[in-house]
Amino acid sequence: MAGAGRPSTTPSAPARGLRGPVLAALALLAAFAAALPARAQPADGRTFLPFFNAPPDGVPINHPPALELVIEGRAHRVEMDTGSTGVVLAARDIPHLDRLPQEGPGTLTYSSSGRIMRGHWVRLRLRIRGADGAEVHTRPMPVLAIDRIECQRTARFCRPSDRPRGVAMMGVGFARQKDHQPQGTPEHNPFLSLARQEVRRGYTVTRHGVWLGVTDAGTAGFSTVKLQRAEGADDWSPAPACLTLNQGPPACGSVLVDTGLTTMYLTIPAPDGGMARHLPDGARIGIGLLPGSGPTYTVTVGDRSDPAAPDAITLVPHGPRPFVNTSVRFLNRFEYLYDADRGLVGYRPLR
Repeated sequence: MAGAGRPSTTPSAPARGLRGPVLAALALLAAFAAALPARAQPADGRTFLPFFNAPPDGVPINHPPALELVIEGRAHRVEMDTGSTGVVLAARDIPHLDRLPQEGPGTLTYSSSGRIMRGHWVRLRLRIRGADGAEVHTRPMPVLAIDRIECQRTARFCRPSDRPRGVAMMGVGFARQKDHQPQGTPEHNPFLSLARQEVRRGYTVTRHGVWLGVTDAGTAGFSTVKLQRAEGADDWSPAPACLTLNQGPPACGSVLVDTGLTTMYLTIPAPDGGMARHLPDGARIGIGLLPGSGPTYTVTVGDRSDPAAPDAITLVPHGPRPFVNTSVRFLNRFEYLYDADRGLVGYRPLR
C-alpha cells in the first residue's frame, strides 16, 4: 500500500485536512519555530530536520510529519511520506514551470486512497527545510508536476480534480515500484539525491524529525535486517516481517513503515486458512520485524489507549501474501532506519 492517503489540497495544510483552530495553532507554532536559530548539527555529516508539526516531548505523533520545500523562494509545506517514492507538486504552484527542463509524462498512484496523480516530470533543485531553519539541498532531480487527479475504480478517499492547487507530497520510501509506482525509483527520492553527501545515504525517522545520512554511530541500538535486491531494478525489496494473529502460527511476508497514513492496512491469514476479512476488538496482531528473533510490534484491535496503535485497521483480504502497512503511529514505539547504501532497515524501541 502506498502511503499518502489524503494529499494536501491547500499549500499550508497537512495531508489530513486540519481546519480552523488546529490550523491556527500550527501556524503559530511554525512561526515560532521559524524565529528560532537553527539547532546545532552534529559533526558526523548527518543533518537533523525537525518536523513542523512535531509533538511536544512525551506526546505521541498522530499525523503524517511535515517539512518544507523551498522552490524559487516560495515555501511549500510538504508531507514526508515513507510509503511512496517521488516528489509531487501541483503544476500551478511551481514558479516558472515552462522554463524548467521537461522529462516526459508521469503518473504516481497512492494505492491506500486510490488517488492517481497525472502530470509531467520536470527537473529542478530542491531546498528541504526543517522547523528550526536547518535545510539541505538536492541535486537537480525529477519532480512530478501534476495537472490532474484521477481516481481508481476502487478508490477509498478520492475526488478527481483538473488543475489542482496545493498538492505537495514528498515520497522518500523504497520498494514502491510494484505498488502502482513504476517510476518510483531511487533517483526520484530527494533524500537520496542530496547535493552534499558526506556519509551513507539514508535516514532515521523519529517522532520529532528526520536524520539525513547514516553513520555507524547513528545506528547504535538499532536491530537491523538485510534487504534483498529488487528483481530487475536498482532498488531494494520490501522489508520482511512475520505476522501472527492471537498467538497463532507466524505467516511471513513484508512490512511497510508508512508515515503518510494513520490507518493500518493488513493482509493476514485467518484461522480457516484464508485471509482475514474481519478482526473483532481484542484480537492481537503481532508483527515480528526481524526474521527469527528481534523486536515485535504488537497491536490490539480496538485499543484506543495505545498511542502506537493505528487509528483504524483496514483488511485487504485479496493480497497474495501477508503484508502490513503500519501507519505513522508506529513511531510512538520505534524509531525507523533506512540505509540505502548497505540495504538495511532497522528498528530501535523507544525507552
